[in-house]
Amino acid sequence: MQFDNYRINLLNASESEALFKLIDDNRPRLEDYFAGTVSKTKTLADTVLYCNAIEQRIAQKSYFPFMITDMKTNLFVALVDVKNIDWNVPKAELGSFIDIAYEGKGIVTKATGLVVNHIIETYKFKKLLCRANSRNIGSISVILKSGFELEGTIRNDYRTTKGEIVDLNYYGRVF
Repeated sequence: MQFDNYRINLLNASESEALFKLIDDNRPRLEDYFAGTVSKTKTLADTVLYCNAIEQRIAQKSYFPFMITDMKTNLFVALVDVKNIDWNVPKAELGSFIDIAYEGKGIVTKATGLVVNHIIETYKFKKLLCRANSRNIGSISVILKSGFELEGTIRNDYRTTKGEIVDLNYYGRVF
């Protein structure tokens, strides 16, 4: 998939260095919202192991990490991932983050739209959902622009890297 000067592809295990750079450059911003990913990518060696595990999850159709690459620099600038897949419904959760240098340009919103269209067409999901801390205004903006609607708030639903337990807003979209 492609738009403007950006390419969207599933993460390949050989791209662990590029993933590490994206996460490491944005680690303080990601710690509270991507605690699991951040904790598994503390070093390049950790990230290599993490990417190898992800490759297996892609093959098992239990996780789809779509990387957004700036075609001018060939650097990863964002991620839109499809996780917590339940093939019984079928439904899945979307998550996303972007490099701070690319934030506010509509990149994740455009990428999310393309990823949603792709996975609906390819995997026939009936429902997609997103979770966001009510303080994460950027993510909420992307979620709403992508056609998701607030379904409710779950109190004390997520523990941040710093140990704070926070409420999460749940947004859904039915197909």
